[in-house]
Amino acid sequence: MALIQIRSLAKSFGNVRAVDGVDLDINAGEFITLLGPSGSGKTTVLRMIAGFETPDSGSILLNGKEITNLPAYDRDVNTVFQDYALFPHMDVITNIEYGLKVKGVDKNERRKKAIVALEQVRLAGYEERKPSQLSGGQRQRVALARALVNRPAVLLLDEPLGALDLKLRQQMQIELKQLQREVGITFIFVTHDQEEALTMSDRIAVFDKGKIQQIDKPAKIYEMPQNKFVADFVGISNLISGAAAQTILGKSGTYTVRPEKISLGAANPSATSASGVIKEVEYLGPATRFLVELDAGISLVALRQNTVESSLDVEALRNTKTTLSWDKTSEYEVKG
Repeated sequence: MALIQIRSLAKSFGNVRAVDGVDLDINAGEFITLLGPSGSGKTTVLRMIAGFETPDSGSILLNGKEITNLPAYDRDVNTVFQDYALFPHMDVITNIEYGLKVKGVDKNERRKKAIVALEQVRLAGYEERKPSQLSGGQRQRVALARALVNRPAVLLLDEPLGALDLKLRQQMQIELKQLQREVGITFIFVTHDQEEALTMSDRIAVFDKGKIQQIDKPAKIYEMPQNKFVADFVGISNLISGAAAQTILGKSGTYTVRPEKISLGAANPSATSASGVIKEVEYLGPATRFLVELDAGISLVALRQNTVESSLDVEALRNTKTTLSWDKTSEYEVKG
């Protein structure tokens, strides 16, 4: 049996249907990400699991126990927010101990548990610092330690890395996944960042308009999107349909081909190919992204690693003719 079972969950705010009949099973020890654009329903689902919002209908079970209408403090879950929500007047160790103190845990016992939690987030020695004396990444770790010290069955993370700069966010993505493996607690992570979801998750549930559009392992979400929304939202995708599909692919329907699957230059005779003009060149450092306007009347994006080229080399390709080619196995049909 799944650790969390969500059935027919629904929630409206006025005339807006924020969550529209969501079914979701979450396994013990899993790192699952709820991914989607703003207003897709992912955060509302998280808040209903936490007990901060009450569903209009549907049910939430934790370890087989109905928690749909339980108050937040009676649920075996903890939440980490984007703004950390640390007490500024308390030092680090007191912040971490706070939840245990509220539960009436003995002073010596809660200090021991808080020190263990601090070691788990690699902040041993920071016990007496105030939140204002910490970096953004360190404050995030303290917030994690405070949530983990109670050893909840589930840790809910509401865009916890959103306030960090890019380099620190990427570092924290790795550390957060390592920490989840170490403690073995189920993590439910909410984000609108596709790369973050692909990097960290065991599974991803892609939300749009209050519904789950697809739930699967990251590689399947990326390589085999079930519909146009997932193909377009998760990473950069090229959609080929209509007359262009008949001209280029020789078949009807809508197909996606990821940019990194496409090569520029002479085509392999057994591959799909299409000629066109390079209209835009984006030098990204390790790679270059090309926007190619095809003779078939559509534009595709191709990504090529910069193994030998410099920015000057690739810039010179703008407005030149080229041929795009890709293996036929890279063409994946999508619905909707």
